[in-house]
Amino acid sequence: MPVYDFHTHTFLSDGELSPMELIRRAFVKGYRAIGITDHVGLADQARVIPILVEECRRAMSQWDIIAIPGVEITHVPPSLVPEAAERARALGARLVVVHGQTVTEPVEEGTNRAAIGSGKVDVVAHPGLVAAEDAREAGRRGVFLEVSARKGHSLTNGHVVRQAQAAAAKLLIDSDAHSPDDLLTEEWVRTVARGAGLEGEDLYAVLEANPRSLLERLGYSLT
Repeated sequence: MPVYDFHTHTFLSDGELSPMELIRRAFVKGYRAIGITDHVGLADQARVIPILVEECRRAMSQWDIIAIPGVEITHVPPSLVPEAAERARALGARLVVVHGQTVTEPVEEGTNRAAIGSGKVDVVAHPGLVAAEDAREAGRRGVFLEVSARKGHSLTNGHVVRQAQAAAAKLLIDSDAHSPDDLLTEEWVRTVARGAGLEGEDLYAVLEANPRSLLERLGYSLT
């Protein structure tokens, strides 16, 4: 089964690798799709996004991998999240992720809700102790909630899974990679999923059906 990962970082924010090297390493590890989502606020988007757009396009012309230029809107006040997401889209970001309310960082209360309700966000990363009403809204709006493979952020994976299951919200497993050692393998994705309590049809959904659904929404063909 191929690996899908919609949350990674390069040296354009706080990662270690260039965009091209990150894509190459992901391809060699068996990735089918990688989203490069460097941290941004508002004013720095014009610096980051055009580079990712070109590097992803050029990588896809050489290797059989879907490389998606994106952003992770990070520690932006909730009231500014919709504006930040809209600006990212206008600059060419195909994938918009918001840095959710992980329990390991001082993310402002209301960030999960602002991201889900904006109508402009695809994924809420590591949403922490996500509220039931926010999970229900994510389910209604088709916003994906992340099960994180990253140390610290993964502490609340079980809670996120339970809330998503109760709310019929879709889940993804992402690496939040900052270094080459953080990239996923098929075995590790399965381990993270099972550790979060996913099995049976729910396991298949997070490994295959949900990633394919997001790729189709973003306009990428898997044929």
